[in-house]
Amino acid sequence: MNVTPSYAAPSSFQAADTGTALRFITCGSVDDGKSTLIGRLLVDSKTVLQDQLAGVQRGGETDLALLTDGLSAEREQGITIDVAYRYFSTARRKFIIGDAPGHEQYTRNMVTAASSADAAVVLVDATKLAWAAEVGDGEVVRRELLPQTRRHTLLCHLLRVQSIVFAINKLDAIDDAELAFERISAALTSFAEAAGVQVAATVPISALKGWNVASRHGDWCGYQGPSLIELLEELPVTQQDEDVPFAFPVQWVEKFSGSADTSKGRRVFWGRVASGHVEPGQRVAVLPGNQVATVAQVLSHTRQAKTVHAGHSAGIVLDRELDVSRGDWLLAPEAFEPVREITATIAWLDDEPLVAGRVYWALQGHRWVKAKVARIVDRVNITTLESEPTERLEPNSIGDVVLSLQQPLAVLPFAQSRALGSLVLVDTASHRTSAAVLVQPAASKN
Repeated sequence: MNVTPSYAAPSSFQAADTGTALRFITCGSVDDGKSTLIGRLLVDSKTVLQDQLAGVQRGGETDLALLTDGLSAEREQGITIDVAYRYFSTARRKFIIGDAPGHEQYTRNMVTAASSADAAVVLVDATKLAWAAEVGDGEVVRRELLPQTRRHTLLCHLLRVQSIVFAINKLDAIDDAELAFERISAALTSFAEAAGVQVAATVPISALKGWNVASRHGDWCGYQGPSLIELLEELPVTQQDEDVPFAFPVQWVEKFSGSADTSKGRRVFWGRVASGHVEPGQRVAVLPGNQVATVAQVLSHTRQAKTVHAGHSAGIVLDRELDVSRGDWLLAPEAFEPVREITATIAWLDDEPLVAGRVYWALQGHRWVKAKVARIVDRVNITTLESEPTERLEPNSIGDVVLSLQQPLAVLPFAQSRALGSLVLVDTASHRTSAAVLVQPAASKN
């Protein structure tokens, strides 16, 4: 398996639409300071009220992590379990932050957050790698990066998170911070290059003291670049799949009976445009069934008639009555060839290992079909990044599999379309989310 996708990631510093909110996550290993960093961002952006700050005092000190660790179990155990979303803004931009858990058993929650993120800040605790200041062998340093640091970086990369920033935290606790930053940066660069990960920047920070978070901290660690916030203000948001043929998963079917509505007597199919755009007069095909009709009217979320583009909600009225229900897809005719077998890279998230022959529910959009694991091709060794033949995937593994579908689905490689190239596997008995599925090009079948 090659962990380098076939698409070319754009430069993180192309002109960003700073008027659009940036959705980013913090991730990495346990206790790297993710919750503390978000708390610092909230405090320094003056998003936190005084009574909220008073509520997170512990022994006369402000525990910034408690601003995001809201679950009682999180506060009791001192860990992040679920993804906590917070909002803040600067003079230049608005932000939506997801605080992803670092514990390996909660990797599924991290994957959920990364799947919709524009950027990821991968934290690295310098105190756990303090020996890096004493070692001269870059190869040794690279291999000693923590497993969750490598795993979360790979998952963000595979999920097409557009911009990845490494933030080396807690350097204020190390005597020779500049040398430690140099060694750890080299280790991260070596790992990223081997994995084919394009990194936007590597920044030394102290989330606890606020150094290089909201504002620059002199020439600390020999670093003269922008602060973390200044970097985030320049990062681009993920572009919708406008260049992909039209695809629309039907979420809800509504029928108007009021005479005041122009769609009187016809059903309106509501959902979010997955790719392309839809406008009146456009021909569409229904999956399943492959019946073809013409779009008579398109409504926006405010029920105004207009053309609707990928990423936005729409109500579609057809020129004739067809059997269309929740879970069906409206597609550009002849643009897709529905398939019953796909090769995919998966992030295995269940507590039980994956073995060939198991049957799961596969969810694409709002459509559920049965999927059998026909074959497990290989898995990625997180440390060496090499592909290894295997007969099973352990929890939190990344590997390639072949899936046989009970009913055909219209798919595209994930590198081409996030919406049409991703599925979720759900256990048929426990209903747990078992895997994130990223479709590979058909030519890669083994």
